[in-house]
Amino acid sequence: MSIFQITLIVGIVMQSVCLLLTAIRFAIGPTLPDRVTAFDLFVANVIGIIVIFTELTNNEDFIDVAIILSLFGFLGSISFAYYIMRITK
Repeated sequence: MSIFQITLIVGIVMQSVCLLLTAIRFAIGPTLPDRVTAFDLFVANVIGIIVIFTELTNNEDFIDVAIILSLFGFLGSISFAYYIMRITK
């Protein structure tokens, strides 16, 4: 096992810890904008884990999943922002 693979494994572990903390913020966020921000960070962490896993396994098929997930995350963020804008008027 090379130092690069060890670094990738450490990166996945750290991303997983961040994912857990983000899920906690999403669950107990006091306001809706806090939850929307946590959702964005959750999607970004999952994309990071997918990309690191892709590099670790040398399987390029997961890159497509990361791209599609980033598209859905962006559309979800825009939808939440539109909803927040509509209810605050």
